[in-house]
Amino acid sequence: MDQRFPKERRLRKTAEFRRVYEYRQSYSDPILIVYLFPNDREHSRLGLSVSRKIGNAVARNRWKRRLREVFRRLQNELPTGFDIVVLPRPGVAEPPFETLTRSFRNLVSRAARKIEKKKPF
Repeated sequence: MDQRFPKERRLRKTAEFRRVYEYRQSYSDPILIVYLFPNDREHSRLGLSVSRKIGNAVARNRWKRRLREVFRRLQNELPTGFDIVVLPRPGVAEPPFETLTRSFRNLVSRAARKIEKKKPF
């Protein structure tokens, strides 16, 4: 099972992030906010937006590393065909890795189910 995180699994352009935000499909919990957009690909892609409200550069980069690792480990379990943008909530202490993984998995799954219900068949 391939668990790499190549460039084609990442959102990198401003227009890609904007499209996800404009779709306005999000779920949140006390730790994360997750936005989803159907991308018509065979895999999901991850984008991270970590505000300066989270802390200094060290804290922001740590959040990004941990969120990329969560996505990398879960990418084969998550619903496919979505662009996912994740934002950590400001003022939240960095949770244990297992809690972060559970939060990410639950939010993406809930949002994907809601989007699937909206799709016309």
